[in-house]
Amino acid sequence: MTLATSMKGLCAAVMMVPLAMEAHANGKDPLPRVDPATVGLSAERLARIGTALKSEVEKGRLPGAVVAVARRGKLAYFESFGALDPATKAPMPHDAIFSIASMTKPIVSVGIMMLHEEGKLSLADPVGKYLPQMANMQVADVKTDASGAATVESKPAKRQPSVHDLLRHTSGITYGARGNTPVHKLWPAGSASAAVRYTSAEFLDTIGKLPLLYEPGTVWDYSLSIDILGLIIEAVSGQPLAVFLSERIFNPLGMTDTAFAVPDGKKDRYAGAFENDPVTGKPQSVLHARTAKPLKFDCGGGCLASTASDYIRFSQMLLNGGTLEGKRVLGKHTVAYMTANHLGPEIKNNVAGLDASRLGYGFGLGFAVRAEDGISGVAGSAGDYNWGGAYGTYFWNDPKEQLTVVYMAHTPGPIRSEYRRLMHALALQAIVE
Repeated sequence: MTLATSMKGLCAAVMMVPLAMEAHANGKDPLPRVDPATVGLSAERLARIGTALKSEVEKGRLPGAVVAVARRGKLAYFESFGALDPATKAPMPHDAIFSIASMTKPIVSVGIMMLHEEGKLSLADPVGKYLPQMANMQVADVKTDASGAATVESKPAKRQPSVHDLLRHTSGITYGARGNTPVHKLWPAGSASAAVRYTSAEFLDTIGKLPLLYEPGTVWDYSLSIDILGLIIEAVSGQPLAVFLSERIFNPLGMTDTAFAVPDGKKDRYAGAFENDPVTGKPQSVLHARTAKPLKFDCGGGCLASTASDYIRFSQMLLNGGTLEGKRVLGKHTVAYMTANHLGPEIKNNVAGLDASRLGYGFGLGFAVRAEDGISGVAGSAGDYNWGGAYGTYFWNDPKEQLTVVYMAHTPGPIRSEYRRLMHALALQAIVE
């Protein structure tokens, strides 16, 4: 872009859009930037984020990261660290693109709730109402003979999984890679691996014949449920998931770099990961790397790429009760409903099994939701909610503190949990009023 073109765009932005939108429209800050002190944050204490992450980069544990912290709707901290590409050592830009894996799930959950608000589906509806391949799901009945050999049989489910079950991961569906039982071995390992192996029709035909691990509505179990929600969006809207999300969420929120594929013109901003896990030494990879296989369907459970700028606009929309810069995506009561705990006492809560720091958390419609200030291994406030991605990205919102934090990095190994805990501590300790 030439200087003249840039200045022309700047003038147009000043004339045509509110001040709050100017920075993002010009490709800089995603939210209005302020002196941290004006929103009750200490600049000196926020600087501890950089000190800690630079140390991790120097130790060779972290290739690079981008962190954005906003409070009261204003951007107080937005910094990048380390290298965009560990091989070339090119510095990490603020607009680096990351594979966000399961941070796709909250976005797709918002999409479903938009259709719910329009009266196009009910959360009580059985999944099979929209996806006939899943109209008669059975539950696994594992039989073990005298020699110890296990056989998986099926029995009728007490009830069919609902849209509500999919949103809160109580559908009885699972991820094949998250267990070693004979039932787990039948299911696709994960969202991304399913999307590069199957078309959407093949995916539904495959899983529609598999037995559920649990009776619907009885156990929280992380699963392919949100991939199925994405296909419900397609069935109800008549649009590919990518098109629906772009038209209904990404474009209105100005999420210009969020998509299921990284286009050629943006690949030079895609962040690389270490070839081997710095702790275990095992090979590792991320979805949208140059060597990655193309997706055969838009997997709602884990296949988007995005930036810290884009995602903090999405998370701020939620924190605002469904609106950003005058554009409403969801009603405020819908957001409150989504960010409440939906795991009643009749449901076995395994949320902490995914990450020990989520002890004391329940689950809403797309997010882990904190029940009280204590119990968890990280500081926080009752009602805060969060989710992360398998490749290392993470976000959380604290409505009580009017705080939203987005952390982007490619650290696919177990070390990613350490950085999530670190970000909680470093962001919250910076609050001084």
